[in-house]
Amino acid sequence: MAAPSTGNLTYAGRVDEFPEVDIGPLRNGGPGAAAVGKLLDTACRDVGFFYIVGHGVDQSLRNRLDTLARQFFARPDAEKREIAMVRGGRAWRGWFPVGGELTSGLPDQKEGLYFGAELGPEHPRVGANTPMHGSNLFPRYPPELRSAVLEYMEALAGVGQSVLSGIALGLGLEPSWFTEHLTADPLVLFRIFRYPAMAGSEHGLWSVGEHTDYGLLTILGQDDSGGLQVKTTRGWLDPPPRPGSFVCNLGDMLERLTGDRYRSTLHRVRNPGNQDRLSFPFFLDPSWDAAVERLPIVERPVDDDAARRWDHTSIYGFEGTYGDYILAKVGKAFPDLAAATDAHH
Repeated sequence: MAAPSTGNLTYAGRVDEFPEVDIGPLRNGGPGAAAVGKLLDTACRDVGFFYIVGHGVDQSLRNRLDTLARQFFARPDAEKREIAMVRGGRAWRGWFPVGGELTSGLPDQKEGLYFGAELGPEHPRVGANTPMHGSNLFPRYPPELRSAVLEYMEALAGVGQSVLSGIALGLGLEPSWFTEHLTADPLVLFRIFRYPAMAGSEHGLWSVGEHTDYGLLTILGQDDSGGLQVKTTRGWLDPPPRPGSFVCNLGDMLERLTGDRYRSTLHRVRNPGNQDRLSFPFFLDPSWDAAVERLPIVERPVDDDAARRWDHTSIYGFEGTYGDYILAKVGKAFPDLAAATDAHH
């Protein structure tokens, strides 16, 4: 049976593999936007992971960021520790060493940098000491990393809003629905991760253990090493790196919003090679104080999802804001840091 293909949505084989969507019409406001919305709806229903092209992000920016990140990670740990996450306080920014972040209680075999929207002390949420808001910690070397990170985050925020406008169209909503209700002031998070090569003695460990993402949309840039694995109806599959594309996946809040019409899909990472792997996940999340409730166009399922989920918690069984939700999640990933920052505030 031939692989299905519709418009700009092309499948690698079966519908539970990984489609590629050209989002150019969403960025340009062209007449093809509605068709792209339908393609995104299919992709979000089938597997929740897809490639995007036509995103408009300059490849030279991506190359520059990769080069600068590798320069930073090659510095001595003592120097990198100058911007350790504990120095970022409740803003949750900065560097952590290999093993410094937990997934399901186990240390990931990666080191990383945490960034977010660059907010000064005059910002109301910074003045109110709101967690995960503040200024970033940038290293002394390479000094160019600061401008590259800020430029990249601005570009990816635009891409993410474009994808969400297409998802809104696919759900039968106005393209501006997300910006009007959830992402007018989004929580923007950006990570740079280095995954060391894993020797045979590390059998059973993962670069990142299986998990789902917390917010609305993740846009992943990665080098050509591979290593990302996604749980599908056929088991764990590997979406290979495709030059010039980004990998997108859905977070818990889109599953909650759509009542399981879209699924926040389990994924994990194991560096398969003999050299470092770098990845650049960008998270476009609801506003900190947004209450994410199901859409009236979908039926809310019975709250029986906690047992099947990787973290044994229900995305339907909590009340409160998105800030409440993500703070509890991040606190489990960095329990020592959470305890230290809480003790000082």
